[in-house]
Amino acid sequence: MLGQILGSVVGLATSVIDSKTQIKLTEAEIKKKQLTGEIDWDLAAIQATQNSWKDEWITLLFSIPLILAFCGDWGNAIVQAGFAALETMPTWYQYSLGGIVSASIGIRSVSKFFGK
Repeated sequence: MLGQILGSVVGLATSVIDSKTQIKLTEAEIKKKQLTGEIDWDLAAIQATQNSWKDEWITLLFSIPLILAFCGDWGNAIVQAGFAALETMPTWYQYSLGGIVSASIGIRSVSKFFGK
């Protein structure tokens, strides 16, 4: 009788361990698929922008305030007025702009930052 009880307890413990192992394997498989999907997304983004002027356009737009900042008081006034105007834009527009820029250069981490 003690042998049967002990056998049942061992069988139950084995079943619990097997279940937890299966859960961990399933979670690992899901994470692997997520990582693969993210890598696939990056590769697709890179391939889509190979013959595009989008990156150059974004770089040019971001260079304008940088250049104007070195143009004396009138340049600084333009840059400050521009950034002040951007601060008054709706939040959805600011996030959209951040998303466009980050998607253009393929940086998901920047997209996550702007999404917060």
